[in-house]
Amino acid sequence: MKLFICYVIAGVLCGSAVATELPGIPVFIDEMVEKHHFDRTELTTLFAQANDKPQIIEAISRPATLKPWPEYRAAIVNPSRICQGLQFWKKYRSSLRQAEKQYGVPQPIIVALIGVETFYGQNMGSFRTIDALTTLAFDYPRRADFFRDELENYLLLAREQHYPYLEIKSSYAGALGIPQFMPSSYRKYAVDYNGNHRVDLLNEPADAIGSVGNYLKSYGWIRGGMIAVRVQAEDHCCDNNTVRSLADWAALGVVPYVKIRQHAPSRLLTYTLADEKEYWLGFNNFDVITRYNNSDYYAMSVFQLAEALKTAHKPVLKPAHKSTRKMLHQHLHKTGKTAGECV
Repeated sequence: MKLFICYVIAGVLCGSAVATELPGIPVFIDEMVEKHHFDRTELTTLFAQANDKPQIIEAISRPATLKPWPEYRAAIVNPSRICQGLQFWKKYRSSLRQAEKQYGVPQPIIVALIGVETFYGQNMGSFRTIDALTTLAFDYPRRADFFRDELENYLLLAREQHYPYLEIKSSYAGALGIPQFMPSSYRKYAVDYNGNHRVDLLNEPADAIGSVGNYLKSYGWIRGGMIAVRVQAEDHCCDNNTVRSLADWAALGVVPYVKIRQHAPSRLLTYTLADEKEYWLGFNNFDVITRYNNSDYYAMSVFQLAEALKTAHKPVLKPAHKSTRKMLHQHLHKTGKTAGECV
């Protein structure tokens, strides 16, 4: 009883409450015992130490994709993330080359995705995973079924990997490790990419790199396929969600700024800037990126960060597009770094 009171007091002081009494937890424990042979006492003790955190509900209710596109893009495609990305690329170039060869996913896409998710492993989340997933599974009706499944997978993952249930940190949504895989994706797509016979996305960048490649390929990434191309289009000319051939787009007045060799189907993407709109065609590989995060803002930011990384990669700064080169020079001057420190 004293221990329970301590948990309650700690929850109040931290803006959270003990999760034990949330509706659905006793039934969930029953299912985990019956389905996966967990120890009932162990799970009861575990959930007595889990917290229902209102701040998690607040965070998931106001995703970054609600920001205007220029603000969203600026937070991701910026000199710091490009510079850090070049360093990450150089450090793990062997694993990145291997992943590109094996899965067909370009190295800058893998680097950019990890950069967007966790700033190359530097920010993997500050919430206890048990708190995040328990809160969302039992106190967030809108997506309770999804997060209940992820909580089940987290407990299985922790048992399989010998992770301490209460110590693993994640995003507010329960995404784990360097590439921010949900527990179900971790169990399904994560790979041992450094040959040490352990799949560790929390600590091993090589495993994260291979796992991102495997994930994207599993969702249909096409080797050598286009991702997105900027086009000229009339405002309100078309439905963004309709997939059309290039010929059909041309008939509607949608004209790419560059010559396209691959005549793959695509859909129109619209991004609102300060005083105009920008139009793109997004192809299969663009939509595969949205399987990581179901947002056109997200996929375009990954693509544009990858393009900035690619143009800045070899040799240092020289072949980069003018805007990327200027951005990096300004960053280097501001931080006192040399160009060599970016690669």
